[in-house]
Amino acid sequence: MSQRVAIITGAGRGIGAATAVQLAAAGWSLVLVDAPDPDPALPYELCTAAELDAVAASTGALTHRGDVRDVEALAGAVALAESRLGGLDAAIACAGVIGGGVPQWDVPPATEQALLDINLGGVLNLARVAVPALLRRPSPRSGRFIAVASAAASRGMPMIAAYCAAKAGVTGLVRSLAAELGASGVTANAVSPGSTRTAILDESARLYALDSADDFAAQQPMERLLEPAEIAAAIAFLAGEGSSAITGAVLPVDGGLAL
Repeated sequence: MSQRVAIITGAGRGIGAATAVQLAAAGWSLVLVDAPDPDPALPYELCTAAELDAVAASTGALTHRGDVRDVEALAGAVALAESRLGGLDAAIACAGVIGGGVPQWDVPPATEQALLDINLGGVLNLARVAVPALLRRPSPRSGRFIAVASAAASRGMPMIAAYCAAKAGVTGLVRSLAAELGASGVTANAVSPGSTRTAILDESARLYALDSADDFAAQQPMERLLEPAEIAAAIAFLAGEGSSAITGAVLPVDGGLAL
């Protein structure tokens, strides 16, 4: 098989960065997308330009700075993959944010909208521009659309209602995409992480007034936090040839949290 090409959103740190490292090690060519700018609706530090550049330097990837809420920015990433790397074989939606810390009716509307627009809207936007590119590959295809959902998609969790709603939307989206893609050779799947050692978990600890993100470990049967590389390994599997019979699936990588 010729060298395969992937776009990864939210690639500046966390699960997105870990996925970039694993795919690059497997020989993929990459376009890394992130928006290294603060957002006033989200009161914690997001990815920085230095973080995105560091991931690109370590993986030999191209970078494309853009917000997943901007469908034209994502279209630019697809155009970069096709013009510089020859096409697109996988689109991986890792961009995500957290917010809340109070009952849903008390969450600032701007924060709630950001959670919906990034965590769900960003996946919809990526599908809108990336799936046609995956289908532009000649048949027989082996394209992959993969999104990061969350164990929060299937659990009622207090004080992060918009996050839960958005992630539940992601799981519904990949199932519908799988049905629409049918026998095209392009699959659509999601991974559903549990408590993973990322900036989102650190902010979650603050929202729940916990001393440390490590306090979340007790809720998982494995009694430890997951590492981004463990989630990335599942994504890399779904991106590879060995997942050819899997579509419309939501793969739990959660230390047993969903039990």
